[in-house]
Amino acid sequence: MAKSESITFKPKQVTKHLLSVLPERARDVVMGRFGLGNEPKKMTLEAIGKKYGITRERVRQIENYSLGNIRKSKEYAKEQKVFDEMKAFIISLGGMIGEHDLLDHVSKDHSTQNHVHFLLVVGDEFKKHKEDEEFKHRWHIDEKLSDQIHNSLRGLYGSLSNDQIIPESEFVKAFLEHLKEVSEEYKDDEVLKRWLSLSKNIGKNPLGEWGKSESPNIKAKGIRDYAFLVIRRHGSPIHFREVAKAIETVFKKKAHVATTHNELIKDKRFVLVGRGLYALSEWGYMSGVVKDVIKKILDKNGPLTKEDVINKVLKERYVKENTILVNLQNPKFFKKDSQGKYSIA
Repeated sequence: MAKSESITFKPKQVTKHLLSVLPERARDVVMGRFGLGNEPKKMTLEAIGKKYGITRERVRQIENYSLGNIRKSKEYAKEQKVFDEMKAFIISLGGMIGEHDLLDHVSKDHSTQNHVHFLLVVGDEFKKHKEDEEFKHRWHIDEKLSDQIHNSLRGLYGSLSNDQIIPESEFVKAFLEHLKEVSEEYKDDEVLKRWLSLSKNIGKNPLGEWGKSESPNIKAKGIRDYAFLVIRRHGSPIHFREVAKAIETVFKKKAHVATTHNELIKDKRFVLVGRGLYALSEWGYMSGVVKDVIKKILDKNGPLTKEDVINKVLKERYVKENTILVNLQNPKFFKKDSQGKYSIA
C-alpha cells in the first residue's frame, strides 16, 4: 500500500484562515479549547467560562456554533484540498488509526498536533470513536471498514487463551484470518500492526510477543514475570545470575541477583534443575530435590535398573551421576530387588 510520508500543507496557516471567519470571543474560545494559541495547553470549559463569566454550557454552545460556522464558510470551501490530502493520508495509514498514532505521524511538535486535531474535528469526512473499554481514541473515514476492524479485533481476542504468548509474525497472520472481508489494499504488515495497537485488550510485551494485555506475560509487573519471559526466550535451563543480567539488559529493570533467585524459588512456574539452574515447569521438568525426582520416576515407571534411573533423572536434572547414586542407595527411601532393580522403600 502506497504510504504518504506526511502532509504537505502547514496546519497552523490553515487553522488561521478558518478561524478568521469567527468573531473575536468565539475565536478565543475555540483557540483555548483546542490549544491553538502560543501555549499548546488545552483549556477546560470551566476555565474558559471563568475567563468570560459565563457557564460551561454556554462555552460548549459557543464552541459548537463556531465549528458549524467554520464548516459553512467560504474559507472552509477554499481549504478543500487540505481536507482531501488529510483523507488520503489517513487512507495511506490504514483508513482507521489511533489518534495519538495519527498525530505522531504528522509531527512530533505538540502545538502542530493540536492544529491537526482541530482540522480533524472540523473536517466533515473525519469520524472519531472515543476511547472505551475495548479501544483507544481512533479516527476513520469509512464506517464499514471501522466495523470490520472492531469485529476482527474482538474475534482475535476471543480466540486467545489467557496466558498465550505469540510471536508478532504469527499474531499478524492470526489477525488476517479474522479480516477476510477487508479490502486487500489494507493487508499490509504496518497497517495490520497499527490496527492491532487500537485494542486495549490485546498487547505486546517488550520482546515483541503478543497476547491478552491483562496477562502477566504481556504486561509484566515484577521480577518473576520478567524472569519467566527471559527464561522462555532462552529456551533451555539458565543460571539465576544470567536471568538477573538478562532482565537488566532486555527490560532495563534493576534486578539484584539474590532477589531474582528468591523470586524464582517462590514461583511454581520455575523448576530448579541443577545448581542454580532454572527451567520452566511448562517444559515438563519435575519439581523437588533429586530424591523426590527419583521417587516420582519409580512411582510412574515401576522398578528400574540403576542405569534407567540415572538416564531418566538426567532428563530432569543437571546433576552428577554420583549425586543420583548417593540418593538411590539410601535404604530409608529406596530398595533393590534380586534382579538389581530399584523401587520405593
